[in-house]
Amino acid sequence: MTAKTVTIALLALATPALAQEQSILVQSTTSTANSGLYDYLLPIFTTESGIIVNVVAVGTGQAIKNAENCDGDVLLVHAKPAEEKFVADGFGTTRSDLMYNDFIIVGPPSDPAGIKGMTDVQPALAKIAETKAPFASRGDDSGTHQKEMELWSDSGADPKAASGDWYRETGSGMGATLNTGLGMGAYVLTDRATWISFENKQDYLIVVEGDQDLYNQYGVIPVNPAKCPSVKSAEAQVFADWLVSEAGQAAIAGYKINDQQLFFPNAPKQ
Repeated sequence: MTAKTVTIALLALATPALAQEQSILVQSTTSTANSGLYDYLLPIFTTESGIIVNVVAVGTGQAIKNAENCDGDVLLVHAKPAEEKFVADGFGTTRSDLMYNDFIIVGPPSDPAGIKGMTDVQPALAKIAETKAPFASRGDDSGTHQKEMELWSDSGADPKAASGDWYRETGSGMGATLNTGLGMGAYVLTDRATWISFENKQDYLIVVEGDQDLYNQYGVIPVNPAKCPSVKSAEAQVFADWLVSEAGQAAIAGYKINDQQLFFPNAPKQ
């Protein structure tokens, strides 16, 4: 959809009959919320469209469950296989790549597992397990947690066997898990955007980064009105179309903290 087409669609929605329904609910992740992206992005969209966007920020797994329960108009998360299944099962209309960044492992300067500077994430995790160095996991079926478990599996280590020992599952969002990790001197896998915006870094460092397996893709999916008749499908589609439009992609690219870009737009060209 071209920027001109998006503008026409926005104008078409701005009618008195829909005036009281100009809001949507987005089921999304804590990483996009904690990073401050929505605080920056949504006012731009609302100014252009008149549609207010409310966000429920939870782990990706919970966000998908909420959307499957028809509690939301749009899904914006980062676990591509689960997103594709969401669409295949009929809960979403279409999925589009939206933006990406990457995951990193942060840890204390003492670096008890000796992994600082490694660029291969699986051997780094294997060393953490071998040395039984503390590791704090979200443990909440979020997109970050799903990626973490995939990486552990590829490393050949089984952290679940050490649950409650050197491996601690917080059951919390990214910011809370980082705070827990800092408190216990533990390594943490986090998305880079949350880390950049995280204000309680203390003396923690990025110890592992740069592996292509740490790539972190986000997608956007309007909820299917065939499954959820109450969904605000017209407004949801306008929001999804804006995000992948030239204007929306430029807005995503424009979000920076201390001159660092947090998300990199990569929606297919319209």
